Amino acid sequence: MYSPSHFTAVLLFATFASVVFGITQRSTPKAMLRYGAFCWACFVGVVIAASWLMYFVKK
Repeated sequence: MYSPSHFTAVLLFATFASVVFGITQRSTPKAMLRYGAFCWACFVGVVIAASWLMYFVKK
């Protein structure tokens, strides 16, 4: 059985959530793509920032 890493799970969640956000929140295909990419970058960026914060708090 395949068990993805935490980062892979974050990437999957960010991808699927961004697709849904893009489709439901914007009306034109170009706007959908731009907003979905923005949401994806925000999801991944916040997770990376939070993981570094937890790394430094741990020490």
